[in-house]
Parts: sequence; C-alpha cells; structure tokens
Amino acid sequence: MSRLSVALIAGGVSGEREVSLKGAEGVEQALDPQKYEVVRYDPATDLPRIAADAGSIDVAFILLHGIHGEDGTMQGFLELLNIPYQGAGVLGSAMAMDKNLAKTMYRMHGLSVAKWEMAVKVDVADLSRLLDRLQLPLVIKPVRQGSSIGMSIVREPGALPASLQQAFMHDSEVMVEEFISGREITVGVLGNDDLVALPLVEIIPDEKYDFFDYEAKYKPGATKEVCPAEVSDSVRKQAQQYGLIAHQALQLRGYSRTDMIVRDDEIFILETNTIPGMTPTSLLPQAAAEYGLSFPALLDRLIELALE
Repeated sequence: MSRLSVALIAGGVSGEREVSLKGAEGVEQALDPQKYEVVRYDPATDLPRIAADAGSIDVAFILLHGIHGEDGTMQGFLELLNIPYQGAGVLGSAMAMDKNLAKTMYRMHGLSVAKWEMAVKVDVADLSRLLDRLQLPLVIKPVRQGSSIGMSIVREPGALPASLQQAFMHDSEVMVEEFISGREITVGVLGNDDLVALPLVEIIPDEKYDFFDYEAKYKPGATKEVCPAEVSDSVRKQAQQYGLIAHQALQLRGYSRTDMIVRDDEIFILETNTIPGMTPTSLLPQAAAEYGLSFPALLDRLIELALE
C-alpha cells in the first residue's frame, strides 16, 4: 500500500509560532512512517512551495495557532488548492477565533457565558461605561489571540487602563468580561457527523498564577492536569453535552476542545479551540488517551476525518 503524502504545516507568523513548531515535532515523530510520507511547510516562508506541491499532497495537517492559521485563512488557502485538511473549515475557524462572535453563538444555543462588553479605544481614558455595565474583577482579552496572549485579570479600577492598552497592542478588538471563579475544565470533541465527547480534563495552575496564562500553559510543571476530571457524574455529562453543543454551534468538524469554568454546579463556556495543542501530553491527546486512543491513533483518526 502506498503511503499518504502529508503536508505538516507549522510555524507561521503569530505569537504562538514556537508552540506550533514544538507541537509539529511531536506530530512528525508520532506519524507512522509506513503509512505517511511527511513533508514540513512553514507558512512564514513556504506558501509558494505549498501551492507548487499541491498536486502531490494527499492531505494537510495544520498545526498553526492564532492569526493566519487558526482563523480560517490557511483553511481557505488549502481549499483553493483542493487539499483536504483536518479540523474546522473556513467559517467555523473564523467564528471560533473571534471570541465575541463565538460567545454570541454560545448564548444563542443556550449555553451560559460570562457577561461581557466589547471595549473601544476611548474606554482607556474614560472607564465609566465599562464599570457601569460590568462588575470587577474583569478579564481583559484580545478578541483574536490564543494562548492567553495579551490577556489579564483586573481587580481594581486603576489597573484597567494599562490592561486595555496591553490588549489593544495585540488586536484592534478587545473583550472585557466578568471574571468567574471556579474550576477550569476542558472537553474534547472528535468526529464529523458522528460526534464523541472525550473525557474531561481539569486544569489546575500553580497558586502563583492568577489564571491559566501563557507561562502556566507551557512551562513544565507549572500546571497540574487531572484526566479524567474528578467531578460529579451530572457535571461530567453536562460538560460533555456543552462541548458537543459548542462544537455544533460554531459549525466545526473533525475535532475541537472547549474550555469551561465550573462554579458550584453551574458551567460557563470560555472558548473553543479548533486546533488544540498537539504534543502527546497536551490536553486533547490526554483525553483521547483516556478514551482509548493513543497519540498515533488519534492522529490517524484526524487524518481519516480530513479525508472523509
């Protein structure tokens, strides 16, 4: 049997470039060389090469995070070249990447979300509008960034202008939402038409971190991850159902990972990742392993779903 030609697309130009490259190393090592011929491409330099090689590429595996990778742009590029790829399409990628639009879709589908407002530049000088509509503490985040880049938690009004300015450095649109204290869990979903919700993972950053920020995400030992999460059956079932609803609300396919906060027994949706981290110890691969899919088997499944 001839091997499938896999274009492993990683790197790119976003602030998550290094995370992408690290993930690609693990994926390349885990893909069975008897099944796949893997060729690496970096969109920062290799877009013309992808186009030139399109006729010989059977499937692309996108391992990009953030802008120009997870937002539908690379997906649209590959569709123009008629190259199948794993994960969400152009529309789903774009909706999930836009936190404001995603939260609007969640709410339309009956999911609970934190109260939020979209900031404008004049809010930096005059905080009255935001403080009249929202209660401290507040979470400030760029609308189209991942890995908590540009994100901060504000507990005092005096810290709000600097946090807004920091977020506006990363995006022209900034979200301000009420902070919800609770347990952070994440729910993976796998499939195209027939969806499966994977076991829950609880994320417990070290006490020195105010939240699950960039360092807490990627520094070894900074965060404890518990899979399966030690929650009640009712919370587990509801969270898995919410993961499925979020996946469908954003019109995703292949796979996704939705982050949530559990406060008492109430679950609030934070955001959905359409290209989750893909090292063997990343959150979605952990959940897949608990479900019974090893990391190589998970990659096989994602490629199968791409080729459907």
